[in-house]
Amino acid sequence: MPEAAYRERRFAAGDGLGLYFRDYGDPDSAATPVLCLGGLTRNAKDFDALARLLAGERRVLSLDLRGRGRSDYDPDWRNYRPATYLGDIAHLLAVAGVHRVVVVGTSLGGVLAMAMGASMPSALAGVALNDIGPEIERAGLQPILDYIRIDRPQPDWASAVRTIRTLLPDLAYQDEAMFEAMARNTWREGEDGKLHFDWDVNIVRPALADGGATADLWPLFRGLRRVPLLAFRGEASTLLTADCFARMGRERPDARMVTVPRTGHAPTLGEPECTAALDAFLRDL
Repeated sequence: MPEAAYRERRFAAGDGLGLYFRDYGDPDSAATPVLCLGGLTRNAKDFDALARLLAGERRVLSLDLRGRGRSDYDPDWRNYRPATYLGDIAHLLAVAGVHRVVVVGTSLGGVLAMAMGASMPSALAGVALNDIGPEIERAGLQPILDYIRIDRPQPDWASAVRTIRTLLPDLAYQDEAMFEAMARNTWREGEDGKLHFDWDVNIVRPALADGGATADLWPLFRGLRRVPLLAFRGEASTLLTADCFARMGRERPDARMVTVPRTGHAPTLGEPECTAALDAFLRDL
């Protein structure tokens, strides 16, 4: 697709906060649209390569959750919770004129996909969970919370790339360009000339206020029992254990379960195993 592969759009959430999303592909395509939801600190840029790949056949919506990317930061950190995000997603679907979607959710995005099964089940045509399940390992979550809660400015992009390499040693990136893309999806240029995290560090405060406790998400997972399901796990993931992933497969023997080798949390979805599985999964929807 050409460089201008998406339309940049904004809308007002229920509380008036301005939110941003990318709109790829033909809005009139007969194929079921895809909704991409990122991880705790992530944004729409993470899904750009996947969205461009899919947009030849179907519409793809990629949302910056509030407090991330180009969406506004919420002045009240208590709104950085799944219930608020679900309301924002409902507004997005209404603004986009979309009634049913296949959700591709990475980490927090996958939790929201599972929650959509309870809050708006008729909207789900399928769900792809990326390195997330009904049990979130506290040992894997805590280092993430500790790191993202404080802005850590970088002097330049070379330093940012080195930092990404150090932070995410278990990502099976194939070349320097992919690490640089990850860095540019993580930091933004500030008015002081330095690179700052591309999220509001206050997004972590609700989790810290809860003591970092993780919820039992099995009821939400079981709520997807009638929804076509694809699930990915990074082989070296510390957030989704192999035991939990195996149990997910036992509870959903009809689901497509894919382990991505040499990868931690979370697969980029550009890995050959991911693109092949997504192609087959979406072909049936």
